[in-house]
Amino acid sequence: MATVKVTLVKSVSGRIPSHKLCVKGLGLRRIGHTVEVADTPENRGMINKAYYMLRVEG
Repeated sequence: MATVKVTLVKSVSGRIPSHKLCVKGLGLRRIGHTVEVADTPENRGMINKAYYMLRVEG
């Protein structure tokens, strides 16, 4: 299964609560933290919702 690297590049402070939950759901904890998640429609939806705080590779 394909994976995607996601990095948190902006703070979640003061953001919309549902966007904070998407970042948490992806497993990101702090600025600069990178995780590899499966490239599924569910994960893509969370990435698309909070795209302005994330950097996505591959």
